[in-house]
Amino acid sequence: MGVQGLDALATEAVRPGLDDLDARPIGEVVALLVTAEGEAHAAVAAAVPRIAAAAEAIAARLEHGGRLIYAGAGTPGRLGVLDAAECAPTFGTDLVRGVIAGGPAALTEAIEGAEDTFEPTDLADLTAADALVGITASGRTPYVLGALEHARAVGALTVAMVNNPNSAASADVVIELLTGPEVLAGSTRLTAGTAQKVVLNALSTSVMIALGKAYGPRMVDVRATNAKLRRRAVRIVRDAAGADEETAAAALAAAGGHAKTAIVALLAGIDAAEAAVRLDRARGRVRAALGSVNTF
Repeated sequence: MGVQGLDALATEAVRPGLDDLDARPIGEVVALLVTAEGEAHAAVAAAVPRIAAAAEAIAARLEHGGRLIYAGAGTPGRLGVLDAAECAPTFGTDLVRGVIAGGPAALTEAIEGAEDTFEPTDLADLTAADALVGITASGRTPYVLGALEHARAVGALTVAMVNNPNSAASADVVIELLTGPEVLAGSTRLTAGTAQKVVLNALSTSVMIALGKAYGPRMVDVRATNAKLRRRAVRIVRDAAGADEETAAAALAAAGGHAKTAIVALLAGIDAAEAAVRLDRARGRVRAALGSVNTF
């Protein structure tokens, strides 16, 4: 699709009934924007089967040593980097990262023209073991299409996240989030971006749960790197193991601050070293490491 083809995209269209938008009271504009953002939910809900298919395929790659890489330009790129950055403290993993057209500087400022060309060096270490998620509202951003093509060439799993139907983005799994015209025509940082963020949340979180990074609703691989997270880790161990505060804190200390090791130690009645061995055998899954031990 050439640049002229952009005119036909739903995300570039003008939402009807807003010709007087600039003359409306600011409170009315705010209400309109918030209502429009709510429409992202329906677009995401309709795509759940494709999101689930992508998550299952990504989890299979990571289970065998691969990584999850997000690629995007502008808002989609920033959202990918944001989600990747949160995976380290939340899930104790460095297997998720994001690349953005224009490099790190593009996180805080617009790098003109960066999205028009893909730089292979951005994905120089991508392998067939990895999964690449290309995020593009238009479905035709050259940087993202180039990243997907590069990923296919090396044998990586490819997932495309787009906000227009029948886009140019080709991938093993295509997730269409049909959010339609924006309140501010063409500003896909609005409803399209909201839908993208919801899907990124769902992808990374479901994949990490599948990989044993949670026990029930608790993030048992959390990296306790600040006061808030250290307190959370104690609470996680306390509640998951049904222990008192002092016992949970002691078990966590004995486990080197590793919540899931402390939980297995307490529930199985073993020391931290043995708990770590069991977790290793169970590929990091608390429930499997506990075996027949009575748990919630």
